Amino acid sequence: MTTSYIQSAAGSTNPILTLKSSVSGNLVIPTLQDVTINNANDVFTWSQLNESAKLQVPTTSTNSISTNIVVENLSFFGNASATSGSAVQKGLLGLSVDKTEVTFYINIGSSKTVSGTGYVTGLAPTVSADSPVWVTPVTITVSGEYAFS
Repeated sequence: MTTSYIQSAAGSTNPILTLKSSVSGNLVIPTLQDVTINNANDVFTWSQLNESAKLQVPTTSTNSISTNIVVENLSFFGNASATSGSAVQKGLLGLSVDKTEVTFYINIGSSKTVSGTGYVTGLAPTVSADSPVWVTPVTITVSGEYAFS
């Protein structure tokens, strides 16, 4: 049996996170430090008198994308000269503040893409003596299911 790993080597172009609002224009986040694709299934648990262990059934899941990025001016604050209302014009901060639903695409390896819709949350830019550039976590809370292609 051959094992095929999805690898993201330093200096490669993968993964790429792209955001799009309902207005045309793709916002590519150029400074990813890491990416986590989360699928947390909720579980309903109950006890029954005739069982010695609890019973469980899965329910809906909570999906999210989380990453840490180096804050880059245009992708974070937006490009004022871009199409009004586009993800490029709003930037991450504007998308979060305005609670704009985005479509996201994450390119994984050379042939796989994870996509869906959701909202940008969790921005918390920081700077320190040990990290002299601004960095921030970014979370995309996914509305619905992931799509894989």
